[in-house]
Amino acid sequence: MCPTSKLSPTPQRLTDRKRLAILQAAIDEFRGNGFEATSMDRIAATAGVSKRTVYNHFPSKDALFAEILVQLWEKSTALIDLAYRPDRPLREQLLELLRQKLRMLDDANFIDLARVAIAETIHSPERAQSMVARMGNKEEGVTVWIRAALADGRLKPLDPAFAAHQIQGLVKSFAFWPQITMGAPPLSAEMQEQVAASAVDMFLGHYAKD
Repeated sequence: MCPTSKLSPTPQRLTDRKRLAILQAAIDEFRGNGFEATSMDRIAATAGVSKRTVYNHFPSKDALFAEILVQLWEKSTALIDLAYRPDRPLREQLLELLRQKLRMLDDANFIDLARVAIAETIHSPERAQSMVARMGNKEEGVTVWIRAALADGRLKPLDPAFAAHQIQGLVKSFAFWPQITMGAPPLSAEMQEQVAASAVDMFLGHYAKD
């Protein structure tokens, strides 16, 4: 397991250091206590800043939680170049994309915070919608890749967003939902590779042009 202990290197400016301290404190509080039981007062105390400072950086607890999810997602998806390459085999590129996805799903912070977010989806759909909208401002990397491969004529006609959900669903059925719902341990490196390879082979078996 590779928990994300910090979201980014320690910044130089005082205001940036305070912002990072707030984010780190919020991760600890949300993971330990859940969304509803976590207050901006608790986050401020854990971060060693005033409540006013917290609100100067984040207008609400919802915005703070959404920012954490966005930063964890961006940190994880920045690990490799996601750009489609017309000169490389499709299988090789898709395997890299899914390996990256599996690394993100192996992150203890991401799994714990995803569990908190899912609980909020059940108890407060309106709040969850705003969080998801914040995270959805950028089109997800797998969808972007599929769209580019389709435009290059290497895939059969498909809906890129639908196809991206399909292939990622194959991965999450092993590396996300069992961990979220049943507390299953993270996948071993060997199992991650097996899951990625089988998902890619199924996807290309259906969508790749001959």
